[in-house]
Amino acid sequence: MTREEKLLKFVDRLARGVEIGPSHSPIAPKRLGFRVTTIDTLSKEGLLEKYKNHDVKLENIEDVDFIWRGESYPSLIGEQKAFGWILASHVIEHMPDVIAFLKDCEELLSDTGVLSLAVPDKRFCFDYFRPISGIARILDSHHARAITHTPGSIVEFMLNAVSKGGQIAWSSSQIGDFKFLCDLPSVRAHFDQALNAPVNLDVHAWCFTPASFRLLIHDLNLLGLTTLQPIQFFPTEGHEFFVALQKTRNAPHENRLKLLQDMVAE
Repeated sequence: MTREEKLLKFVDRLARGVEIGPSHSPIAPKRLGFRVTTIDTLSKEGLLEKYKNHDVKLENIEDVDFIWRGESYPSLIGEQKAFGWILASHVIEHMPDVIAFLKDCEELLSDTGVLSLAVPDKRFCFDYFRPISGIARILDSHHARAITHTPGSIVEFMLNAVSKGGQIAWSSSQIGDFKFLCDLPSVRAHFDQALNAPVNLDVHAWCFTPASFRLLIHDLNLLGLTTLQPIQFFPTEGHEFFVALQKTRNAPHENRLKLLQDMVAE
């Protein structure tokens, strides 16, 4: 299956849906007939400006329906339980508050709706040397109602971001040397700025492997912080894995000890 087929497995293009953060590469574009509402951090004009000097297809950038500034998605859109699907490719790792993101998606989805995610595997991207994100900081960020990245998240990201063989994302067969992406003066400057005022810097706040992500969803269910549970999982291919989540009142069905063991093995 292609990555698009994995992400779209539970998507009915005739049903209303939401794509969060389509940026320059929407999975369910309006031009192909999807009944999609889009949420992004920039307008179409802002995205065109951001990517004008990047090697991307600018013609794929579509109109953005709602520009997110940290508010809840239901309050931004003005609807609840109205959508049959939500797509978010390489989004959840950027969110300052993962739990709020999941709760917002729950509120937008109908009772049978599905949240479909593509998530980078930290072992095969610039997050390679960073630690796996544990539940402690995820809970703390939710308790603090974080809407911007903390100075700690920014520094950890910038100090450790690397390329391998000149690539910032790679497959398991990638060869070549690691090189840091950020110099120390830049890290210090961003750290000082973040200490003095909130910074709208686009970084990975969280780092996951497939098992660590599934463990997180399992534990958030145990704690009553989400009702979303996996109904489909596709293991890492290239630098990303895919998971589809749906609301349920059932207890988490995965073996927690097995997930921990898998995470260590990864």
